Amino acid sequence: EVGRLTDGRFKINVRPAGEIVGGLEVLPTVRDRGMEMGHTADYYWVGLSPVHQLSTAVPFGLTQRQHNAWLYMGGGLEALRRFYAEEHNLIFFPCGGTGVQMGGWFTKEINTVDDIRGLKMRIPGISGKVFAALGGEQISIAGGEILPAIETGAIDAAEFVGPTDDLILGLDQFAGTLYYYHPGWWEPGTSVNVLLSLDLWNELPPQYQAAIDNAATATNLKTTAMYDNLNQRDLQKIKEFAQIREFSPELMKAFKAETEIVLNDVAAGDAAFAEIYGPWKVFRDGIAEWHGLAERSYLMQQTA
Repeated sequence: EVGRLTDGRFKINVRPAGEIVGGLEVLPTVRDRGMEMGHTADYYWVGLSPVHQLSTAVPFGLTQRQHNAWLYMGGGLEALRRFYAEEHNLIFFPCGGTGVQMGGWFTKEINTVDDIRGLKMRIPGISGKVFAALGGEQISIAGGEILPAIETGAIDAAEFVGPTDDLILGLDQFAGTLYYYHPGWWEPGTSVNVLLSLDLWNELPPQYQAAIDNAATATNLKTTAMYDNLNQRDLQKIKEFAQIREFSPELMKAFKAETEIVLNDVAAGDAAFAEIYGPWKVFRDGIAEWHGLAERSYLMQQTA
């Protein structure tokens, strides 16, 4: 897209995931100029700052549409870019939204909080803290490591994305032995972002800057459309081999209550997070009321 917008004068050489660095090394590598640009889910680096959760997905937070509304119209993009510039000397561009994700794959049924205790789950970011607070064990591994971890028993459960990406992992080989839960409360609208050195960005002519900005925005919106199209198709394939379950009201109540505790604790201990989280929360509550009135009532009729 960048090449098209610049009549071929400026091109980005895209390399496959893992070819240059591992999935958990993208941000520091771009920051240290080991590569010019990276495409990643920023919540892998909540250990550096919890603000990275806000740029990706927040448990019980914004859906994809809501997240985009906050980014592009609600001041979110400006606030996050200030943080990335000051903290990492990077500029970031939202560049791919998955939509609401699924709740993950489990080797056994879970119905109560007691079922969470001792469960080893691949679940990154602040969501993992919520899971751990309820007695589970948070495991942080890249998506490509999920399959062997399930095979060896290193994990008992894993969240990834949704039907299409989960099929790519090869989880269908566990036909009849896994439970597929919903909703994905920890990632209601995940933004995968492009990171670029701010120094390099400032060296680019305005036309090339505009090309990157416009291409990233177009990709961000088209990716969500792609996932909506593919997931509805691939859900039918998953229904052939997996047992689909909905998290019980007891679990959802516990997850939500613990999420509020964890997020408030994080805000109390991190000024940069609190500065963005406060306005973000106001936006979330406002748009949740609106979508609850308009979207939810319509969807209930659509699926009745």
